[in-house]
Amino acid sequence: MRLTVRGWLNVVLATMGGIVLAGALAGVFMIRWTDQVSDDLINHVQPARVAAYRLQAALRDQETAVRGYAIAADRQFLQPYDDGQNAATVAAADIRSLVGGRKEQLADLDAIQQAADRWRSTYAAPLIVSVTPGRPTVVDERTADRGKTEFDSMRGLFDAQNAHFEQVRNTARAELNRSRAWRDGMLIAVIAAFVVTALLLAVWVRGAVIRPLDALAAACRRITQGNFGDRIIPQGPKDIRAISVDVEDMRQRIVDELDAARSAQASLDEQADELRRSNAELEQFAYVASHDLQEPLRKVASFCQLLEKRYGDKLDERGIEYIGFAVDGAKRMQVLINDLLTFSRVGRLGATRTEVDLGAALASALSNLSAAVEDSDAEIVLPAEPLPHVDGDPTLLTMVWQNLIGNAVKFRRDGFVPHVAIEYQPDDADAWLFTVSDNGIGIGEEFADKVFVIFQRLHGRDAYGGTGIGLALCKKIVEYHGGNIWIDTSYTGGTRINFTLPRMEGNAV
Repeated sequence: MRLTVRGWLNVVLATMGGIVLAGALAGVFMIRWTDQVSDDLINHVQPARVAAYRLQAALRDQETAVRGYAIAADRQFLQPYDDGQNAATVAAADIRSLVGGRKEQLADLDAIQQAADRWRSTYAAPLIVSVTPGRPTVVDERTADRGKTEFDSMRGLFDAQNAHFEQVRNTARAELNRSRAWRDGMLIAVIAAFVVTALLLAVWVRGAVIRPLDALAAACRRITQGNFGDRIIPQGPKDIRAISVDVEDMRQRIVDELDAARSAQASLDEQADELRRSNAELEQFAYVASHDLQEPLRKVASFCQLLEKRYGDKLDERGIEYIGFAVDGAKRMQVLINDLLTFSRVGRLGATRTEVDLGAALASALSNLSAAVEDSDAEIVLPAEPLPHVDGDPTLLTMVWQNLIGNAVKFRRDGFVPHVAIEYQPDDADAWLFTVSDNGIGIGEEFADKVFVIFQRLHGRDAYGGTGIGLALCKKIVEYHGGNIWIDTSYTGGTRINFTLPRMEGNAV
C-alpha cells in the first residue's frame, strides 16, 4: 500500500499521539502512586509513630506518678497518673485510626494496652489504695520488684512497637523512592520516544519526500534547459509520484509538440523555398511584362499610327475608326500592364521604410494631378494643420493620395465643380484617421466592399476611363503600412473614403 505524504504524516502524528497518550496515562498512574505512598507516609505512618511516642510517654508518666505517690503519700503526685491515663486513651485511639488495616501495628497496640491494664490492675491500683495520704511509708521490696518487672515487659513492647513503626516507615520510604524512580523513568522514556520519533520522521521526510522532490526539481530544471529527452521516473509517496507522472506527461506532450513544430518548421522552410522560387519567377514575369510584353504593344500602336498617317487618305471612315480602336486598345493594354506591375510590386520590390511627411506626399500627388485638377477646376481643401509624419514608403503613400484625389476628380457629377476635402484626426492612441470627401457621384452602400476588389468597375469604360485597379491598389498599400481603408456609407454628399495609418512613436496628438 502506497500512502500520500499526508497519509504518512497522519500515521506519524497518530503514532506520536499514541505515545503522548500512553505517556500521559502512565504519568497519571505514577503520580497517583507517588501521591498515595507519600500521603500514607505523611498522614498515617508518621502521625501514628508520634501517637505511639505519646502513648509510651503517658504510660511512663503513670509509672512515675505511682512511685512518687508511694514514697511521698501526697495526692498531688496522682495528677500525672490520671492525666497519663487520659493521654494514653487518646493516643491509643489516634494510633488505631491512623494505622488502618495494618495488623502488626494493631497487635502491638493491643499488647501494650493489655499490659498497661494488667499493670494498673495488679500493681498501680492496689498500691495507690494501700498508701494513706499524709503518712509516707516504705514500699516493700517484693512489691516494687513486681511492679518494675511488669513495667519492664511493657518497655519491651514499646521497643517492639517502635521497631515495627520504623520498619513501616522504611518500607513506605522505599516504595516512595521506587514510585519516583518509575515516574522519572517514564518521563525519560516519553522524551526518548519523542526524540526517536522526531529523528525517524526527519529521516523519513528526507528519504521519502525531500529526495523525490529534489529529483523531480532537478529533472524539471534539465527540461527547462532543453533536455527534453530525459525521462522523469516517479518515486516517493503516492501524491509525489502522481506529480511526477503529470510532469512526465507534460514533458512527453512538449516532446510531441516539438516534433510537430520541427515537422511544421521543415514544411514551412520548404514552403518558404517554394515561395522564394515563386517570387523569383514573378520577378522574371514582371521583367518580361515590363519589357518583352510592352515592346510588341508599342510597335502595334506605333505602326497603326504610322499606317493612319501614311495611308489615312486612302482609307474610308470605317478603316480610320478601326485603326483608332487598335491604337486605343494597345495603349490601354500598356496602362493595364503598368498598373498590374505596380499592384504586384507593393511590399515586394524596392520598398523603402522611412519617416514620410504625408504633407509632402500629398503635394507630390497634387503635382501629378495638376492637369486634371486644372481641367476640371476642382477645389482641393487641405487640412488647417500640417499632415503628420508616418513610417512608410513615400512613393506608395503618394500613390494613395493620387488615386483617391484622382478618383474624386474623375467621378464628378455633371454641372458641378469637383470639391475635394482632406481631413485627419487621431483615431486612437496608435493611429491617425484620414478622410477624403468629395461631392461626386458617390458609391452605393452595396458596393462599399466591391470597389476595393481588383478590376471591379461600377461604370462602363465609355463613361469613366481607368482599369479598375486604383482602389484595390490603395487598399493593398494601406494594409501594407498596417492600416485599414473603407467607404463611409453614412456620408450622402458624394463619396467619403476613410483610411488609417499607424502613428510613429513620439508623434504628438
